[in-house]
Amino acid sequence: MAFFAWTGVSARLAHTAAALLVAGIVAGCAGTKIDNTADWSPNRLHAEAKSEMNAGAWQRAIPLLEKLEGRAAGTILAQQAQLDRAYAHHRNNEPGLAISTIDRFMRLHPTSPALDYALYLKGIVNFNEDLGIFGFLSKQDLSERDQKAAKESFDALRELAERFPDSRYTPDARQRMVYILNSLANYEVHVARYYYTRGAYVAAINRAQIALQDYREVPALEEALYILMRSYDALGMAQLRDDAKRVLERNYPNSSFVSQGFQRSKEPWWKIW
Repeated sequence: MAFFAWTGVSARLAHTAAALLVAGIVAGCAGTKIDNTADWSPNRLHAEAKSEMNAGAWQRAIPLLEKLEGRAAGTILAQQAQLDRAYAHHRNNEPGLAISTIDRFMRLHPTSPALDYALYLKGIVNFNEDLGIFGFLSKQDLSERDQKAAKESFDALRELAERFPDSRYTPDARQRMVYILNSLANYEVHVARYYYTRGAYVAAINRAQIALQDYREVPALEEALYILMRSYDALGMAQLRDDAKRVLERNYPNSSFVSQGFQRSKEPWWKIW
C-alpha cells in the first residue's frame, strides 16, 4: 500500500510540475513584446519619428529614434536621429538625458557638419526659458536660483559663437549670452544684498566686488556699487565709502538707489511684459 501511495503522490507532483512549466512558458510568451517596427526601413522609422515629434508625442518619438540610430548606424541619418532624440528628451522635460545624448554625439562626431547645432541645443537645454514665467508666478527673481545651469549654457553658447561665428544659430546664441551674463551678475548682487541686510558687511563687500570685477555693462552693477557704499559706511570706512559713492554717481548720475535706497522698484531686470 505504501508503494502505491507514494506512486500516486509522485504522479501528482509530476503533473503539477508539468502544469507549472507549461504555465511559465505561456506567461513568458505572453510577456514578450512584439516589435511592430522590426521590418521597417530606416526611412520609415525616420518618417514615423518625425510625425510623432510634430504631434508633440515626445515619449513615442524617443524609442523610434533610438531604433533608427541603431539601424542607420554610420550614416548621416543616424547622426540626425541622435540630435532629434536629444531635442525630444529636452521637450519631454528630461534635461539630463538630453545633455548626455548631446555629449555622446559630440564625442562620436567631432567633425560633424551639425556640431554647431549640437552646441546650440546644449545651450538651449540649460537655458531655462520658462524662468520668467515661474518667476512671475512665484515672485522669485532669476538671480535667486542656482546658476550652475546658466553657466553651463553660457559655456556652450560661447563655444558655438567662437568656433562657428557664421552659424545660423550664433546670432540668437549671442543674445542669450547677454541675458545669461545679466542673470549671473544679478545673482552675485542678490547674494551681496542678502549679506548686507543681515549685517554681514564684509561678506557683502566681497560679493559686490565679485560682480564689479567679473562683469561689465550690466544693470546689476549699479546696485553693487550702492551695496559697496552702504557696507563701507556701516563699517565706518569713510574714505572707501566716499570712493564707492563717487564711482556710483559718475557712472549712474541719476541712480534711484541714491534717492530711494533699497525701496526702489522691485520689478526684476529680466521682466519684459
